[in-house]
Amino acid sequence: MLNQKEMEILRDLARQYMEIAVSRQQEETQKLWIAHNTGHGQRPMVLIDQIPWHEMDVDGSLKCRIQDTYWRGVENELRQKLYQYRYMPGDMLLPPDMLIPHVLKYDSFRSFGIEIDENIAKTEEANSVVSHKYHNQIETMEDLDKIQATRLEADRLKEEEVMAAAHQIFDRIAPIRWQGIVFHSGLWDTISQWLSVEECYYALLDQPELLHAMMERMTDITLEWIHQGSEQELFDVAGGICHCSHTIVKPFGQGMEDRPGTSFNSWTFGLAQLFTSVSPDVTREFELPYMKRIFEQFGDVYYGCCEKLDDRLDIIGEMPNVRKVSCSPWSDPRRFAERLPQGMIISNKPNPAFVACGNLDGIKEEMKNTMAAARAHNRTLEMILKDNSSVHGHPEYLWEFSKMALELVTA
Repeated sequence: MLNQKEMEILRDLARQYMEIAVSRQQEETQKLWIAHNTGHGQRPMVLIDQIPWHEMDVDGSLKCRIQDTYWRGVENELRQKLYQYRYMPGDMLLPPDMLIPHVLKYDSFRSFGIEIDENIAKTEEANSVVSHKYHNQIETMEDLDKIQATRLEADRLKEEEVMAAAHQIFDRIAPIRWQGIVFHSGLWDTISQWLSVEECYYALLDQPELLHAMMERMTDITLEWIHQGSEQELFDVAGGICHCSHTIVKPFGQGMEDRPGTSFNSWTFGLAQLFTSVSPDVTREFELPYMKRIFEQFGDVYYGCCEKLDDRLDIIGEMPNVRKVSCSPWSDPRRFAERLPQGMIISNKPNPAFVACGNLDGIKEEMKNTMAAARAHNRTLEMILKDNSSVHGHPEYLWEFSKMALELVTA
């Protein structure tokens, strides 16, 4: 339960948030993103995500004061958004609502019933980015019995309590909406945690039938979750973001957020990062048939993350409903822009290693080359600086990147 002081903390943060969210500047940013996402973009868009928050608190504004776990999460989200808008906004967009996360009965429903067996190594206690050593838990067909489906289900009793509290806190400050699930469809990320990346590569050569059976089982379970989520309208239609990219195609308040929260009204994201080190033929055999079945259940798809994709974009083009494709630092932006199927957006990932050491000249040159490649092939481009695990205690590196990037794309 929240005490009166804690409710006032949330109200104050909400007032600050809404002052920005309904501002003229945000209206202009909305227009830019809508044009961008509907094929009429005026310029490349810029975002920063996956920030090393443990290194950011220069003014005390990120310190949470609420004790309740759920509402502390809401507080933390508001504090981080306000901080980012203050210091490194880029083209960030704030929905003019208080988005309240769903409460699920099984927080770890995507575990497939398997507890990860791993060793963890840390360089900093406060940093959530750690090194993992995974141990192989699936070596035979019999081991596939470990893969079980936990039901995707909202805890309606707790959600009633949460929504009642939300109205008590935020009424007369902001509209309140459920923040739905943005569904993670990247099955190979999960498999790599069960086997380890190295063992996955061996299995692709030595036990392909095991991996196909695993993907078949996981796809069937995933389709069950999608059906369950759609029945309960748990998928996101209000947040306007998927895998670090804004996705709105109409202004907030014009009905998009009032649609049922089904998968067909929502985005998903997929990826197969370990396939960077295998041939496109492996992607065609071990990823394409399963993602076809999953992606056809969603309205829109963001594909890719840190993997190299410039040599298999024709395969991505066979996946249904893909709208944005990740161009990571491992991809050649010229080849990417040349080969990307028509109608898709280049979602470029500038190399965060440059920012981590304060080398803005290096990342600026990289971004210029990417912009030139996109212009040469008339491609819509967004640049999302993500995977920022550290800036070595220099938050100003990210602030300076935000300023530099906006100057670059608006020049």
